[in-house]
Amino acid sequence: MLHLIIADSEVEPVPKNILEHPAVVNYAKRRGKKPEEVILDSTYHHAALKKLEDGNRRGRPDIVHFCLINALESILNKEGMLRVYVHTRNDKVIYIKPETRIPRNYNRFVGLMESLFKNKVVPPDLELLKLEEKTLNQLLEEIKPDAVFIMHEQGEFMKPKDFGQLLKQFKEPAVIVGGFPHGDFKSKVDGVKISLYKEPLMAWTIVNEVIVNYENAIF
Repeated sequence: MLHLIIADSEVEPVPKNILEHPAVVNYAKRRGKKPEEVILDSTYHHAALKKLEDGNRRGRPDIVHFCLINALESILNKEGMLRVYVHTRNDKVIYIKPETRIPRNYNRFVGLMESLFKNKVVPPDLELLKLEEKTLNQLLEEIKPDAVFIMHEQGEFMKPKDFGQLLKQFKEPAVIVGGFPHGDFKSKVDGVKISLYKEPLMAWTIVNEVIVNYENAIF
């Protein structure tokens, strides 16, 4: 069983200090929602992001969208050998049941995230997605993996195939992938840092490489 954590992800409701910014107000009005109900998105809230700390990396739910589609549609997940979690910059954790079908359409995905942050579970009857207050370390304490690997551009270089073989040696390893566009992790976690390529890779590319090479090692 592989535990995949998309960590420090830049998905969050619009912060309080920019709720009255014109970019946010107008966007919410077009969506028929209150400003505090919409998800921060750099595509639409670029001007408002300039007023936020770390504004140049925030408002990127698209990264989580790509990662979840790739992970949940993988053979590994269909075989019941994958668990996926999303940890956010504000220490929220999204638990995702393996049978969840993430909307392919980005706007529908954003709507799903807005509903989740508002109601804590979606849909209420099936609870396919559940939101809880939890740090990355608290999540790891709960999962209790027998190894933790952090995908990091400054980590020990390994060929993807070799990394898949390494993961195979553990019963329930956890792999942490950054859910942000650039920079470093905000959360401090103990683990072995691994790099799969000589240049930085997009989060969803790393997710693909990890899953496919783990599949090749165990199936």
